[in-house]
Amino acid sequence: MGGFAVYRLPYAKQATLVRQTEGEPLELSSCQALNGQQGFVIAPFEITPAQPIILIRPDETESLDLSRSEECFSRNVECGMWNENSSATDSAHDSNLIPHSTFHIPQNPPQNPPHSTFHIPQYYSIDFANYHAQLENDAFRKIVLARCADEKMPEGVEPMELFYRACALYPRLFIALVDTPKSGCWLTATPEILLEGQGSDWRTIALAGTMKLEGDQLNGEGESLTWSTKNIQEQRIVATYITECLEQFTSDFREEGPRTVRAANLVHLRSDFTFRLSDHAHIGNLLQALHPTPAVCGLPKREAFQFIVRNEHTPRRYYSGFMGPLGTDETHLYVSLRCMNIEHDTCHLYAGGGLLKDSILEQEWQETEAKLETIRKVIYLDNKDIRT
Repeated sequence: MGGFAVYRLPYAKQATLVRQTEGEPLELSSCQALNGQQGFVIAPFEITPAQPIILIRPDETESLDLSRSEECFSRNVECGMWNENSSATDSAHDSNLIPHSTFHIPQNPPQNPPHSTFHIPQYYSIDFANYHAQLENDAFRKIVLARCADEKMPEGVEPMELFYRACALYPRLFIALVDTPKSGCWLTATPEILLEGQGSDWRTIALAGTMKLEGDQLNGEGESLTWSTKNIQEQRIVATYITECLEQFTSDFREEGPRTVRAANLVHLRSDFTFRLSDHAHIGNLLQALHPTPAVCGLPKREAFQFIVRNEHTPRRYYSGFMGPLGTDETHLYVSLRCMNIEHDTCHLYAGGGLLKDSILEQEWQETEAKLETIRKVIYLDNKDIRT
């Protein structure tokens, strides 16, 4: 099998399955190469021959009704997604072992299991000191430091089950599960639009700044929170960069915001950009300008990107790239945040945070922990909450 992707747009009641049944997915060496293409895209943070942009051709497309969980679980068997030939699983993860079950999300799922003890590893402290020194020396206005945490896949749980759990837990996020021989298997639950639209009407967002909701705040949308100067500055950097990118392609655009938006148990500052493009056949050129945005990289962009690639402790791979359906009629591309790479019985979880001059080590570590919690919850739903 060439590869597949299954995704659900925010608030949608159905998911879409895209499969390439013949040959291998197309491998591309630049965002510009996406001009005139269509299919499901998965792009890395750094594009290399070993880590290309991958385009899954939609040989078969199917809608999955998310309100019928028994059908959702049985789809895994019918599509033959997980078998001994899958790039992300082995024979012990046979799809026929998945029960036809209805799962129920707990009212209060575990908070940050099993990582309640506050401890900052040495590698992260070293990375932070290295990055922060560059900010103090005015090499960068902002730079994003990311990290990876490994978790064991619970026994008897399959990647497709994690996808459906994520859909149920996070109705307002973009959820996708992608598997190709080149990329491996990735699950994301992300709030950040990179680029979406149809015809001549398009939009993107500037999303930056992070605070965690706790206690009674979880009953609202974060409207009572007060944003720090650091968070406001970080979001403004991203919004200014997007404005400069759009000015290269159109004069017909509008910015609204920033405003506070909720994503799982976190809130961010978000500005929305709507714009018109007379020529959307060259959308790859715009993607080349946007990706990676300062929200996942830094400024100056080129210098920050090169520094991250050379110095970050763990290569990002497809984390902080982008993914989603690219089409002649409609496009929905999201930044690959709150994501994991599923490799045999191990889930590699990724998260990052934007650093400025006034960033503090402990606060930045806690921000990455809060972001990792979004995807950890999908793994650690208690078995008692999955009922036959």
